[in-house]
Amino acid sequence: MSKRDRIIYLKSEEELEIIRNNGQILGKAHAEVAKLIEPGISTKELDKVAEEYIKDHKAHPSFLGYDVGGLKFPSSLCISVNDVVVHGIPSNRVLKEGDIVSIDCGVYKDGYHADSAYTYPVGPIAKEVADLLKRTYESLYKGIEQAKAGNRVGDISFAVQEHAEKFRYGVVRELVGHGVGKFLHEAPEVPNFGKRGNGPKLQEGMVLAIEPMITLGRRSVVQENDNWTIRTEDRKQAAHFEHTIVVRKGAGEALTTFEYIEAVLAKKNLTVA
Repeated sequence: MSKRDRIIYLKSEEELEIIRNNGQILGKAHAEVAKLIEPGISTKELDKVAEEYIKDHKAHPSFLGYDVGGLKFPSSLCISVNDVVVHGIPSNRVLKEGDIVSIDCGVYKDGYHADSAYTYPVGPIAKEVADLLKRTYESLYKGIEQAKAGNRVGDISFAVQEHAEKFRYGVVRELVGHGVGKFLHEAPEVPNFGKRGNGPKLQEGMVLAIEPMITLGRRSVVQENDNWTIRTEDRKQAAHFEHTIVVRKGAGEALTTFEYIEAVLAKKNLTVA
């Protein structure tokens, strides 16, 4: 583990403002994608729209070329459909009515990253899947409520897990949230399961990506042969929501936004939360 992987960097208000501004670009890029999420569109088309929007705003898509052990992610979005939990690669796959699709995106500008994800319904979806989206969304905000100075990472983790498991959903263990800043992934890791009072102590100025990954069936996941795509082992649907937040005294404060996404969904008469 490198020195960077162990250090938790606290951000100044000036640094937080840069991340917040990047969160605005990110939220609007999500909204541009949300406008196009309909049966018949390919995931590659969605990726192209997001990449162009981010680059038009003098920013870089955080995931494009992201290097893990010499393996570089080929796209600007992670697009994960139905039983794909995260890290789906955009392709010629066409969305169908009743699908759900997680769009995970990052924006890098002025030396800092912002990272967020949202799981979208493709037209009307089955009630049990709609409930999964709603409860996963709620679990994100349960976690953010616990991101307050003096708590520990485990308090966030427990809040997410408790809410999801109350509805008998699976909570993915192998993938976690993380610190965000000059690097897309910084310390500390933020699991979606854990015990109250465990883990690193939260301090004001810590910036975290909290990202529940919750499954309709069992929590077990497998990795596809492309070395990126993670799907549920039982092939049941999974939902994923994520905000980049800063730890504050009373509760976490979101630096990314779903405002623009949800305005688009409202015009389509679709809701998640």
